[in-house]
Amino acid sequence: MMNSETIQQIPTDNPDLYAFRVTGEVTGADMEAMAEYMNAAFDTHEKVSMLLLFENYHGSETGAGLDWDSVKSRFRSLSKVDKYAVVGAPDGAARMIDMMDKVIPVDARTFTAGEADAAWRFVGARPA
Repeated sequence: MMNSETIQQIPTDNPDLYAFRVTGEVTGADMEAMAEYMNAAFDTHEKVSMLLLFENYHGSETGAGLDWDSVKSRFRSLSKVDKYAVVGAPDGAARMIDMMDKVIPVDARTFTAGEADAAWRFVGARPA
């Protein structure tokens, strides 16, 4: 299980789904820990799906996600992630995900905070 101060993994009933709750302000250390965790998952699975639930999210610190592991996991996700659901994403991120869904080989969708059940159905799993 991956847990940092702002990113907590949610146990699910599907071993190929990686679900996370994101709260507060994400730090570079949080992003690096999640990237290392997902790179390990990419090493052991042909394909995975991901679900991110943003709750009381306050953004990320400047430079978070620019370390090598984070960059590497983003590139690997293009071939390793089947479905990618984001619940309650900030407006700018939601627009970017919706736009990128049209050009990347990942089935990516955004959901409002009130549509969490629909997001779980989309990725084919439930919290354990």
